[in-house]
Amino acid sequence: MIMKSYIRVKAYLLILIIVLPSYSQSNNSPVPRESKQLIIVLTDSTSSTKGFLYRCDKKNGTWKLISSKLPIVLGRNGLGWGRGLHQIDSSLLPVKVEGDGKSPAGVFTLSYAFGYAKVETMKNLKFPYIEVTSMLECIDDVKSKYYNQLVNNNEADTIDWQSSEKMYFADVYYEQGIVVDQNINPIEKGAGSCIFLHNWATPNETSAGCTEMAPENLKEIINWLNYSDYPILVQLTEPLYRFYQQQWELPVLENLNP
Repeated sequence: MIMKSYIRVKAYLLILIIVLPSYSQSNNSPVPRESKQLIIVLTDSTSSTKGFLYRCDKKNGTWKLISSKLPIVLGRNGLGWGRGLHQIDSSLLPVKVEGDGKSPAGVFTLSYAFGYAKVETMKNLKFPYIEVTSMLECIDDVKSKYYNQLVNNNEADTIDWQSSEKMYFADVYYEQGIVVDQNINPIEKGAGSCIFLHNWATPNETSAGCTEMAPENLKEIINWLNYSDYPILVQLTEPLYRFYQQQWELPVLENLNP
């Protein structure tokens, strides 16, 4: 199921459990020192549903922009603090909850890519990959013991959920994607589930809380990701990015907008 050389995800019974590597962080920044790949998503405000994505590599200890900015769309209600590597300051931004239509703001690890393509066709990736089958569901029912987990439903000892995302039947949206490690360590019931970077159908839509983009751009990102470089997602409003830029040791915003 997963490329054996780059395992960060392991199958345990029916559940795909995320096994994260150990990170070291500076006193001020939630971005791990080991990270050499950074995906930055910025919007104008907390209510914005559109923004831009930037990719950076770290060379000789300095973040360098490696691509032009790419358009993205977010949840229908903008941004709210997710649960990731960062500390949450609710005085600056609302906190995300299940069903609020907000994309998670903050700093997050990325665990693996997924898609409809067969595993054997994805062997050149440098990042773990999960093939989406008709049995794979992401559980968004807060009452389920499998909340915010990917489950092979044909192996479940009991179907205790009333709602889920049936990954294989999402048309272009889940044809390819990347799992964002929001609300996983530990999983808190009601704090948001099933957050991905995935395809959009059109640039004029919004999502339920994921970050969407053009399929050709996402494909390039998936092929760029390298497990050994500890890729990280930073997703914020531009004002919050400026507020945290120095403290979190992030690239200078002006360097992202030449």
